[in-house]
Amino acid sequence: MNLKPVSVRILVLVFFLSCSALVLGQTRQVIVDADTGNEVDDFYALVRILADSTVEVTALNAAHWQTSHWAVDRTMENSHRLNQQLLGEMDLQIRTLRGAPARMYDWGDRAQHSAAAYEIIAQAEQKDRVTILVLGALTNVASAVFIRPEIVEKLEVYWLGTTMDFDTGVLKRNDFNPLMDPFALDYLLDSRVTMNIMPINVAVDMEIDYDELSSKIGNNALGRFLIKRWDDHLDGSRQSRVLWDLALTAAYLRPELAKSILVRTSRDSGNRDIIFYSSIDAKAIYQDFYKILADFQDLLKEKNIERKVPN
Repeated sequence: MNLKPVSVRILVLVFFLSCSALVLGQTRQVIVDADTGNEVDDFYALVRILADSTVEVTALNAAHWQTSHWAVDRTMENSHRLNQQLLGEMDLQIRTLRGAPARMYDWGDRAQHSAAAYEIIAQAEQKDRVTILVLGALTNVASAVFIRPEIVEKLEVYWLGTTMDFDTGVLKRNDFNPLMDPFALDYLLDSRVTMNIMPINVAVDMEIDYDELSSKIGNNALGRFLIKRWDDHLDGSRQSRVLWDLALTAAYLRPELAKSILVRTSRDSGNRDIIFYSSIDAKAIYQDFYKILADFQDLLKEKNIERKVPN
C-alpha cells in the first residue's frame, strides 16, 4: 500500500465539501446502518447523529452480528428492536428497516435480500449521491451493490473497521466488524464505492472511564438511558470501555475533529484510493457529545412543556 500525504488537496476538497453544507445551512442526508445489539457504543454514536440538526437520517438500518461467538439467536432483530427503542426515548420518527439476518452467502446469489439493502438501492436510483454510515458489518451495503451493481458510483460509505499501520501501510482485517462478513468487505474494497474508513487502532483513543462518563451525562434522562445500556450489557461491570462508533459519527459530523490520509491499497485490498482516518481528537469529540446531548435534552423538555399547555 502507498500512503499519500501529497494527496492533501483531495482531502482538503473533501473537508471543504463536508463543511460547506454546514456553512450554507443545508441539511445533509445519510443512511445509518448499525449493529446496535452488539455493543454499548452504538447507542452513543446514534444519539450523536440523531440529535444533530445539520443531518437528516433518512433510514436507520439494522445490521446483524450473527457471526460472533457471543451472538444471540437473532442479532439483526435484536439491533432492530433497540433502534426503535432509542428512537422512542428520543421522541423521533425515523424509518427503521431490517437488514440481513447473517453474512452474505458463499456462492450463487451471494446477496442478502433485505429491506435495508433495497432502501439503499431505492435511494441510489433517486439521488445523485447516497451517504451511508456503517457501524457494523458491511453486509447490507455490499448486498445492495451485488443486487444493483450500477449504483456503485453513487455510494459513499463511512465505516468503522480494520487496523491500518500507517508506517508500513499494512491493512489488517482481523477485528470484529470485518470478521462479521469478510466477503462483504472484500467485495466493497474491489468495487468503486467511495470509502472512508475509521481503523480501530485510531478509534481506540475513545476509551473512557465509567465514572467520568456518568458525571458528565448522568444528570438528564437521555444520559441516564445511555448509562443504563452500559450497566445492562453482558460486561456491564467494566470500569472503562472504548466507544468505538462515536469516533466515526463524530469524524463524519465534525471533520475538524479528525485527520485523514489517502491510501493506495494493495492489490489484495482493491488496489485503489481509500481515505483512512489517521487520528482523532478524542477529548474534543467527548466535549462535543456532551454539548449535543445537553442541547437535545433541552429540546425534549421544551416539547414536553408544549404538549402539556392546554389549547
